[in-house]
Amino acid sequence: METAQPVESWAEFGRRLRARRRQAGLTQSQLGVKVGYHHSLISRLEAGLREPPAGLAGRLDSVLGTGGELAAVVAAPRGTPYRPDRPPADPRLFAPVPGGGETALGLDLLDPVLWPSRLPAEGLACPLHGTVGCAVPDRAGTPGLLKGLTGPQDGFGGTTGSEPELLHALTAVLACLIRGALHRAVSDGVTTVERLLRALVRWAEAVNSTGRLPYGQLRLAAQYAQVAGRLRMQRGQSGIGMAWFGHGLGWADAADDVPARATLLSDVCALVRLDRDAGSTLAYAEAIGAVDPGRRWVVTLSHLYRARGHALGHDVAECRRHIALARRAFARLGHRDLLEAPWLSGAEGEMRVESAIGGALRDLAAATGDRVTARRAVDATARSRARLPPPMRETGLLLTLRLADSWACAGDPGAAVALAAPVLDEAVSSRELMINAELRGLHGRLLARWGDVPEVREYRERLPAAGI
Repeated sequence: METAQPVESWAEFGRRLRARRRQAGLTQSQLGVKVGYHHSLISRLEAGLREPPAGLAGRLDSVLGTGGELAAVVAAPRGTPYRPDRPPADPRLFAPVPGGGETALGLDLLDPVLWPSRLPAEGLACPLHGTVGCAVPDRAGTPGLLKGLTGPQDGFGGTTGSEPELLHALTAVLACLIRGALHRAVSDGVTTVERLLRALVRWAEAVNSTGRLPYGQLRLAAQYAQVAGRLRMQRGQSGIGMAWFGHGLGWADAADDVPARATLLSDVCALVRLDRDAGSTLAYAEAIGAVDPGRRWVVTLSHLYRARGHALGHDVAECRRHIALARRAFARLGHRDLLEAPWLSGAEGEMRVESAIGGALRDLAAATGDRVTARRAVDATARSRARLPPPMRETGLLLTLRLADSWACAGDPGAAVALAAPVLDEAVSSRELMINAELRGLHGRLLARWGDVPEVREYRERLPAAGI
């Protein structure tokens, strides 16, 4: 059903379409014939009364020779009109960022098998053109392309490529690094990510100083900051991780990047939850929902984190209510939601949602001693674990420990030990903050409640050898 009032992004599309059509000397009827649509649709599009059908923006760009301008307007985040002429950002956004002591990038080591051919890739859209489908530069030529940006004379002036080409290359590098961490267990890409991020921030600052908002640079910097923060969490460095998340939020806000703001807030919420601060967890969870209540994937995240916050606060009714609301919102995700949050699609999406629900129910069971709730946590975590993609080893480790802890809460220490014992050495050696938190919770419950059970005594004897 079409709305009778213009939507801001559609109105922007309509204004640009009308201007480009007139520049081309075409009537609405003539343009409609060229792209295969009735002139009444062209009229409604120009009036901003409806969204362009899928694929039409690209055909209009081709016919009108606009170089992808109309497709870029469609791909821009909802609620964020495509305006490259916006005023510059607050210079304080480019304050000192974490890290330093630059080392060689080693981009020549990027695995060609993992190099994307187009964007989006690994959930990373083009920072200028969104989900249109931009090609990326060849991997072999990328180190040379980025040399001027990351060399002694940092900044766009020392580069050999165009601004879009550089942004495409930097996005492809980040996607490749994410794939390496996921599929090759190369968990310590933080040096490369942070080195590129600092160069990207200096480039953004240089563009900003000319009086032009570095829109693409800021959007990409927010993505790099999120990855850098998560990699620091894998190292057990929560302070630096939180610093990167804070910078990322500032850059996302300056570029009106709603998806980046929502996901960065979810990372901050996860860190706060590790301190078992129910009030702060709920405050950040509500902030996620306030980013855009019209995006169902944002609403899903908000309810999941609210459920975990209420579990920490021992509020059974509210925890269960938000679990139900999260499942309802997740079931209603649409095409646009999954374009912005592809990690919520298919089996991986189910895995992530059930993991969060299992964590909330386990926390609630641990707080209340309710074994029925604990069995529900077992069921949710087992469903999540069954949908886990094989390469996600650290997530698999976390879910195994959570499932073991859920069995301990349910009164079955034997099942808990049977799950945890085979992964104990790997879990102890991990520096990942969330894995450490799961391990502490499991050990605390097993040793406090079930220390005299034979299986637990045998398990406990292994702990000194494991360094606990």
